[in-house]
Amino acid sequence: MNIEIAELHSFLLLASELHFRKAAEKLFLSQPALSKQIRRLEDKVGGVLFARTRRRVVLTETGRVLLPLADKLVTDAHSVLTLTREAAEGRAGALGIGFGIASVSEILPRTILRFQEAYPHIELRMRDMSTPAQIAALLDGALDIGILRLPIADPALQSIPLFRERLVVVAPPSIAYKPKQGLAALRDESFIFLPRSTSATFHDHVLGLCRRAGFTPHIVREASEMFTILNFVRAGLGVSLVPSAAVRMNVPGVRFHDLQTRAAEWRIGIAWNRFSAKRELISRFTSTIRAVVGDARTARPLQTSA
Repeated sequence: MNIEIAELHSFLLLASELHFRKAAEKLFLSQPALSKQIRRLEDKVGGVLFARTRRRVVLTETGRVLLPLADKLVTDAHSVLTLTREAAEGRAGALGIGFGIASVSEILPRTILRFQEAYPHIELRMRDMSTPAQIAALLDGALDIGILRLPIADPALQSIPLFRERLVVVAPPSIAYKPKQGLAALRDESFIFLPRSTSATFHDHVLGLCRRAGFTPHIVREASEMFTILNFVRAGLGVSLVPSAAVRMNVPGVRFHDLQTRAAEWRIGIAWNRFSAKRELISRFTSTIRAVVGDARTARPLQTSA
């Protein structure tokens, strides 16, 4: 025999008021209707819940045992209904989000903080993945959103550009960078690279720029974290090419130099599977990250050495 939430709700209110007329008024019921609900609940639990006299109503021991259990069931039922409604409105659920090396330092952390504040019932499951891996995961449904390099050729994926990133030279002060020579000025220097296993697109971009400048870089160190690369440079172990966002890491003892070539730039965007069943959730996250990018564009631009 199933207990109804309405019966438990009536029981809880009567247990609070200990007065049939007052409880019935608050429930917008007649006293006979309330009494009928309570008797039906008593039949289901197999015991009397209230001791009734002419002057007062008191909880029986059975009623006292039921009281915390009923309160939990009613609260849980309310939470279930609330969360389900929020899910239907795109305000609850879970999103799997892929990201790459260039989105970590600034845009993504700000987006996560703002999104979780606005939508506390949406769980974000973050995965550090290269662009090719993100595309594959978006196509097979293992990922809901990707923050990756554009363009994307697959017609099943929809994307929106967010911002342009560019590679800059980072070197210790002891190494003089000559802007007129560009990257070719560093042909004889030791290089610190991000491993290809961490991000094939980033690694190949850096390698391609060096080869366009007429040399193959001498790689002496590899590090999978941008902060580690900057500190290797600070220690004088070599030079590197890093995203311009790395300037904001504020690592002392290094100098950044802009590369005067469009080949150093690339576009970063947000992508999702156009057939995803999580369109409302995706739309809310997309709106949030675009707002964060808009805020970043109004901030002071990055400063690099000439």
